[in-house]
Amino acid sequence: MTLPSQAQVVIIGGGIVGCSSLYHLAKMGCQDAILLERDRLTSGTTWHAAGIVGSLRGSAFYTHVTAYATKLYQSLEAESGQATGYKTTGGLSLATTPASMEELKRMHSVGKALGNESHVIGPQEIESFAPLLRVDDLEGGLWIPGDGQTNPTDTTMALAKAARQLGGRIFEGQAVRRIVTKDGAVCGVETDHETIACEKVILCGGIWSRQLARSVGVTVPVQAAEHMYIVTEPMENVPLDQPFIRDFGAQIYAKGDAGKLVMGGFEPVSRPWQVGGVPDDASFTMLPEDWDHFSFFMEGALHRIPSLGQAGIRTFMNGPEGFTPDNVPVLGEAPGLKNFFVAAGFNSSGIAGSGGAGKTIAEWVLTGETEWDPWEADVRRFEAWHGSDAFMAERATEFVGTVFATHWPYKQLKTCRNLRHSPLKARYWENRPEIGQACFGAAAGWERPLWFAPEGAEPEQAYSFGDQDWWPHAAREVKATREAVALYDLSPFGKIWLQGADALPLLQRLCANNVDVAPGRVVYTQMLNPRGGIEADVTISRPREDGFWMTTGAGLRVHNMDWIKRHQRPDEHVTVIDMTSTYAVLGVMGPQSRSLLSRVSSCDLSNEAFPFATAQEIDLGPVPARAQRVSFVGELGWEIFVPSEFAIKVFDVIQEAGLDLGLAHAGFHALDCCRIEKNFKHWGHDLSGHVTPLEAGLGFALDLDKAGGFMGRDALLRQKEQGLKRLLALFEIMEERPLPLHDEPIYRDSVLVGATTSGGYGPTFDRCFAMGLVTHPEGITKDFLQTGRWEIEIAARRYPLRPHLRAPYDPTGARMKM
Repeated sequence: MTLPSQAQVVIIGGGIVGCSSLYHLAKMGCQDAILLERDRLTSGTTWHAAGIVGSLRGSAFYTHVTAYATKLYQSLEAESGQATGYKTTGGLSLATTPASMEELKRMHSVGKALGNESHVIGPQEIESFAPLLRVDDLEGGLWIPGDGQTNPTDTTMALAKAARQLGGRIFEGQAVRRIVTKDGAVCGVETDHETIACEKVILCGGIWSRQLARSVGVTVPVQAAEHMYIVTEPMENVPLDQPFIRDFGAQIYAKGDAGKLVMGGFEPVSRPWQVGGVPDDASFTMLPEDWDHFSFFMEGALHRIPSLGQAGIRTFMNGPEGFTPDNVPVLGEAPGLKNFFVAAGFNSSGIAGSGGAGKTIAEWVLTGETEWDPWEADVRRFEAWHGSDAFMAERATEFVGTVFATHWPYKQLKTCRNLRHSPLKARYWENRPEIGQACFGAAAGWERPLWFAPEGAEPEQAYSFGDQDWWPHAAREVKATREAVALYDLSPFGKIWLQGADALPLLQRLCANNVDVAPGRVVYTQMLNPRGGIEADVTISRPREDGFWMTTGAGLRVHNMDWIKRHQRPDEHVTVIDMTSTYAVLGVMGPQSRSLLSRVSSCDLSNEAFPFATAQEIDLGPVPARAQRVSFVGELGWEIFVPSEFAIKVFDVIQEAGLDLGLAHAGFHALDCCRIEKNFKHWGHDLSGHVTPLEAGLGFALDLDKAGGFMGRDALLRQKEQGLKRLLALFEIMEERPLPLHDEPIYRDSVLVGATTSGGYGPTFDRCFAMGLVTHPEGITKDFLQTGRWEIEIAARRYPLRPHLRAPYDPTGARMKM
């Protein structure tokens, strides 16, 4: 078969992810997609994968992705005529500690919200499913009957064959040497033999993805690391239907293989491979055996599977696998390069993840929409430094071990920290009693205070699924915010400056609210996709006629800038500049904030002179600053933007002036506590491209009548006319203080009606709250919310809920506007 000179879509990489992408493109009717494999299909990492297909994960998106694979692989052999080796064996996840048992119960509840079957079981039931296991020291486990295993090579070949039958074309021995771009978009690829013009490219290059993407200025932080497993000789006590096993305490997995046992794991300190770039000819790579390194797994496996001690070892496999900095795949259209898509970095779960990932990327490429919200895997969550060799080399020693480690709430990784600092960090390290010692956490590489330890307390966070040890400290900070004044370091906020003759038309087209306001006004708004889903949740101020200042979340800067630039027309004169590192931001919040700032500023900060939702240039001591009167904590307050070099001076001026007013320093945990008490939503958790402003209760931020309309308006008008079937609501948990995180099921009169999107502690009420998206096909009404018996399930236990139609704290918003 001769290489074509052009194609609609070119897929780079012939592993299982690439073949799944081709199959799903063809399944959706794309008759002009080709796949280029530099060597032979499966020759990267697919060929040595263990073949486990586990369907239940810790999040909604990835559970959808993997559960879809269990269904796809069951029917693939009949569709393609190619044997896959897939069989449903069920899966056992084992807990050796109360904490790991709690995590399994939480996964069980998440699965319920998504229609995924699992059962919490005890040691005796575990032994009945897998008699080869030692169970006397187990807390319990999770039985997932729909899980299975497959032959990775055969399954890939079945996907490839089915894709060909549907019109897809595959070319082996065709290495892509260059991705061709023009005017900020891909337009072709070059191989050793042909230049192929194309409309879109999907990079499914596995462990080669980072270096190939880097060649066109795109960050795809996938790093190869050694991954080891053994295959035993046949064992008498391994049945043909042996379920696969995950022992999170020992960080090992095991599965049956025609009477043999496959055993491997994810070690706490792993070894990256070829950080500087994977060689082009690294096909079917087997790395040297290393029994010393593997001894970590053997010790745990011999304890859990005693008969393994009498088994012979047939194969020691050590092959490279691709991992990402947060153990989540990289999917989607790359920022800064139109029509360049990525599906890579599956963290040793590519066989399970490829089914749903191929479906998702095909939907993205052909329609611009996806069935499941993919934000957690979106390539735009990363920044350029994530792809550097030095970062990946250090982070790679840690991220492999996090696959099976306990996934604690609020957990912070330890490697490659202290990359980005607010100018104020120097003050937080000084251990001054009036400030306290900050416990730092990282967001988008920024070190930011999570909470402050008072004198005598250590700024260290102990992890737990229950009451958090930092709750009393955050409660103290919230109390100061509510009753006096608190200082928040908000410098990690993304700050984007838009300027030019066409800045207003561009923003008016993208924003659902009217940003054509007088200079000095601040507008809260969303940017929507054509379906009406929220692609960005931002604050925009207008310092001058042709200039706009946009503030967004720390980890959303790349995503939001990309959204703006993708929709900027070629003839529009707009400059979009990232100002994030140029300015520090100090949040001065609380009923005493006006008194404090009036002591250090000559400007009139009265409500009449400086009303809510406005911005002004003010002085703070000798420093000029820009102040916005907005609040994410629900109190009177200002966000103060100062050039970074002045930040320490402004901090000192505010600190000295606020001592007798009860000034406290507050961290991001307190900020989150305040926002959930105020029913303020967070993009990436509560808000997404799959939720509209009407569903999110943000109708007040819409201007459906503004001249010229805006993207997504027609979808909102249709939804308004038809009535809401879904609503994002706030719920108060009425018994105890179980910690909701996300994706927990919500019931009304024992009927599953939705799932949580985020949750947290409200210290003002000493209660936990959860936001949740609930569905009612007959329409969401006030009566529907206020009647019925509402419950949430957390870790296999149900708790009563009280829905809140308005914020439990200051429902009218009067305190922000006083």
